[in-house]
Parts: sequence; C-alpha cells; structure tokens
Amino acid sequence: MRALRTELRQLLRLAAPLAAAQAGTQVMTLVDLAVVGRLGARELAAAGLGNTIFFTISVIGMGIVFGIDPLISQAFGSDDPMRARHVLWQGVWLSLGATVVLSIPLALLPFALPHFGMQPDLLRPTAIFVLVRSLGLAPLLLFLVARAYLQAQGVTRPMVVAMLAGNVFNLVSDLVLVFGFGPIPPMGVAGAALSTSLGSLLQLGVVAWWLRAPVHAPTQAQAYAKRRPHWPEIRRAIRVGLPIGLQMGLEIGIFTFVGVLAGHLGTLDLAAHQLVLSLASLTYTIALGIANAAAVRVGLAVGARDRAATRTAGFAALLGAGSWMTCGALLLSVFPRQVARLVTDKPDVIAVAVPLLFVAAIFQLSDGIQVVAAGALRGAGDTHFAFIANLVAYWLIGLPIALYLGFSRQMGVLGLWWGLCAGLAVAATLLFLRFNRMSGREIVPLHQR
Repeated sequence: MRALRTELRQLLRLAAPLAAAQAGTQVMTLVDLAVVGRLGARELAAAGLGNTIFFTISVIGMGIVFGIDPLISQAFGSDDPMRARHVLWQGVWLSLGATVVLSIPLALLPFALPHFGMQPDLLRPTAIFVLVRSLGLAPLLLFLVARAYLQAQGVTRPMVVAMLAGNVFNLVSDLVLVFGFGPIPPMGVAGAALSTSLGSLLQLGVVAWWLRAPVHAPTQAQAYAKRRPHWPEIRRAIRVGLPIGLQMGLEIGIFTFVGVLAGHLGTLDLAAHQLVLSLASLTYTIALGIANAAAVRVGLAVGARDRAATRTAGFAALLGAGSWMTCGALLLSVFPRQVARLVTDKPDVIAVAVPLLFVAAIFQLSDGIQVVAAGALRGAGDTHFAFIANLVAYWLIGLPIALYLGFSRQMGVLGLWWGLCAGLAVAATLLFLRFNRMSGREIVPLHQR
C-alpha cells in the first residue's frame, strides 16, 4: 500500500502538467467550436465534423509517433541517455514521413463527402475546414516526439508553457479570423481551422526551444550519427506505433462514423452530437494525460527490469483516472444545460444535447479505464492487443448496438450514443484484464526483444 501511495504521488506530479497540456489541446478545439457556434448550427456542425475527420486520419500518425514513447522511456529507465537522444531524432524522421503519407487521404477525403449522404449545406464548409486544418499535421506530430523525450525525463514545464501560449494565441486569432477585424475579412470555419494550425506551430516552437541543448555532451561524430535516419530503429518504432495508430483510428473512427450517421438524421442532431463529443473529449483528454504519464512510468520500470514497480505504476494510473472521470460524470449529469451553454447559445441544439450528455456521463469511467490501460500497455511495449480489443469492442459490438438502437428502434442520435457506451465498456474490461495479466510477470524491454 505504501508503494502504491508513493507511486501515485510520483505519477500525479508527472500527470498533472501533462494532463493540463493535453486538456489545452482540446480546449483549442473547444474554443474553435464555441466561436464558430455563434455563427449557427450549420457552421458548428461543419467545424465539429471537419475536426473529427482531421483527427480520424491524423490519429494514425499520432499513434505511430507514440511508438517512440516506450523506446525513449525504456532507454532512460536503463540509464542510457545517448540512446534516448538517438531515438528522439528517429522520431523526427518518422513524423515527417507520416505527414507526407497522411496528407494524401486528408487532401482527398473532403471530395468523397458527397458519397456519404451528408446534408448538402454541410459539404463545402466541412471540406474547407479539413483542408486548412491539415496544415497543422506536421507541427502536431513533431510536438508529440519532443514531448515524449521531455516527459521521460520528468521535464513538463515546456508542455504547460506551450499549452498556455497556444491557447491564448488561438483565442485571439479565432475571433480575428472567424469574424474578421480591420483589413482581415471574416473567414468563418476556415478561420478557425487556420487559427488552430498556427497555434500548433507555436506550441512546437516552444518545446523545440527546450530541446536545443541535450542532457549530455556528445562528440561531433556522435551528434551527427544520432541525427541521421537509422532504419532499424525507425522500423522498430513503426512496429510498436502502427498498432497504436490503428487502435486509436478504430476508436476515433467509430465516433466519426457515428457523426456521419448523425448527419443523416439532420443538421440539428449532428450539431448536438459534435457539441457533446467536444465536451466529453475534454474530460477524456485529462485521462489521456494520465495515460501518457502511465506510459512513461511503466516504461521506466520496464527499462529498469522492475516487475513490482511496473505493476504499481499501472494500477496507480488507473486509480487516478478513475477518480477524475467520476468527477467528470457528476458534472455532465448534474449540470448538463449549463455545460452545453459553454459551446452554444442555440436552445434547439441544447435541447437535443442534454440527453446525450447523460449518456456521456455514464461512460466516463469506462473511457478513463480504457485509455489509461492502453497507455500502461504502451509503456510495456504491448500495443497489438489494444488494437484487437478496440476492433472487437467498437466495431463488432458497439456499432451493431448503435445501429439497432438508432435506426431499428428509432431512438435516433441517442441510440447511437448508447452503442458507443457499450463499446467503451467492453474495451475497458478487455484492456484492464490484459494489463493485470501481463504485469504479473517481468516484461523484457523492447530493444532486447
């Protein structure tokens, strides 16, 4: 019990700033929707769906880059900072390659929207948002690589500073670009997308400044060797990260697909879906910050070949996330109308959103457990199981339930959300059981497998 309390304190010291920085990223999206929401339900639905489409594609790149996390943390855990710096540079090359590959579907997908039967008035603003938002993909992936290197050393201030700078910039530029100011014409949803992309670039600049000096002093030859592409290391990162990307793609993809289904029901249903999704994502991002800390703490313990510390780190993170998500559930269930008014002042949208907020409150705990358990498994280098678990939970169980309740039982968007709730519950159960079983034995570090 004493070891759990000690680990929980260490985890929270790392998780608090990471969670704040993670929430700051979501706040940028929430501010976009809050500003655009003042233009009307059409603009709110288009910006929300466009942002979801962007993350559905970019999350594959994010997952691949997350393959760098355990490699770096396990290197520091085994007291090898030279190797950690080497992996950092391989992450840079990996991010640039992922940006090139993923920019192709991001450029083509908006032109495929008419084939999904969406409301015609949503097509053009949604496509514009996706194309402009794609400019922020490279800064986003490079930021994640820098974050992995810094957080593995317990250096968290750069992420907090980046979050604050990015959000202040995004708020001001959102108002200027969306509504226009002086010689700058109003850009509507395109202005919100451009503002967030520029904010991501600013955040990258902040963390890059902290990386200008390594934690050790390599020779010139060593520095050059670290910066060159090293294909075996990049391939190892891809083997670890690609299942993470596919896992995250399955999870975000189910919410995107449900958004498309909500678009079939009408603009009002889609606007309410995007509103509640943005609010539920805010509590989720705090849990995601805890998951990132869990990946670091578990990775350090695995690198040190400490089985007991590995297990304690994972369960401390699950306890922390469960406590936070319980608070989020209370907030969403007790004050649904007040929370909805943070995003829009349209009474018709709020009326449809309130029942969805109750469903979101129900699945808060499952959402927190599944993301933190996946983070702990990522720190251990086990990423394939999470991919399979998400495939089964969301697409083979959650989606059929959503389609049955939403259309066969004519519950509409509320039925779709109950299907999502079922999928999250199954994913949380599978991932928790996997970590519990895997952490019962010593885990071999990735570079020794």
